[in-house]
Amino acid sequence: MPVTVVRFNLVDPDATPASLSERYKAALEMATYADDRGISTVQTEEHHGVGNNWLPSPFTFAGAVFGATRRIAVTVSAIIGPLHDPLRLAEDIAVLDLLSGGRLVTVAGIGYRPEEYAAFDVDWKRRGKLQDELLETLLQAWTGEPFEFRGRTVRVTPRPYTQPHPMLLVGGSSQAAARRAARLGLPFFPSAHLPDLEAYYNDRLAEYGTEGWTMMPAAETSLLHIADDPDRTWAEHGEHFLHEARTYASWQSKDIRSAVKSTATTVDELRAEGVYRILTPDECVAHVQGGAAHLVLHPLSGGMPVDEGWRSLHHFCENVLPRLKE
Repeated sequence: MPVTVVRFNLVDPDATPASLSERYKAALEMATYADDRGISTVQTEEHHGVGNNWLPSPFTFAGAVFGATRRIAVTVSAIIGPLHDPLRLAEDIAVLDLLSGGRLVTVAGIGYRPEEYAAFDVDWKRRGKLQDELLETLLQAWTGEPFEFRGRTVRVTPRPYTQPHPMLLVGGSSQAAARRAARLGLPFFPSAHLPDLEAYYNDRLAEYGTEGWTMMPAAETSLLHIADDPDRTWAEHGEHFLHEARTYASWQSKDIRSAVKSTATTVDELRAEGVYRILTPDECVAHVQGGAAHLVLHPLSGGMPVDEGWRSLHHFCENVLPRLKE
């Protein structure tokens, strides 16, 4: 049985406050439906000041999901670590961990958009040092014991539900990120399929005498949408996938490595590329039989109409999942 994921970033370039509110409510209803049908994880993420309304507050969204569900995990992949106050983040994650009974997974990256740092008046050049401070502070804070922080003694309560601490991974595509994860004995989440970087991380674990593991995307990681007629769905809704792909690509320099990096400039190019895929239920089952270990549904991609998002999710839960469990 593959890992099943429903991704939400709530992008909608044409939204009004009223329509965006309805999209948020629909995403929460979809998460509840996914939980009832046995989907493994809701995935969400963090970006700031984006004109298409990209979700900036993943932990707030995660809290709403936890309040409406019983089993499904929420993976925040990723937060932009240096933009967060370390003590407040430790508290927020501890509360979410208690509320959910340990269902929160946090991936901490450093981001790649200087304008986000500028908006929060955080020094882009110090992002590595700030990330080190953040991770070290979280691990100390979650012990519940007093510790030294920026020259003063502090204590963070309550302690989280998960021991020794909530699930925390270090994200990134650089040796610095892998080295940081190994030094702290934290799992590593490469942003793409990077076996050489995983090997580097394992070498650093041995060097530091720590323990860890890697959660790495597959060589091919497609964002999926399920439809009876993929040709028609590409024609009617391909613009939504393309909007998101081009927005994401516009942020990434040539040195950024990502599992969902696209160079497409047209819907036809995007379809041929395979980063976004529209499959029939039969094709999705065959995709798993061909070796796919992760299925990432993206029902509201790029401003996708809510009704079409529901059609995709219903297809997956009613016409794909039962066949995978047989």
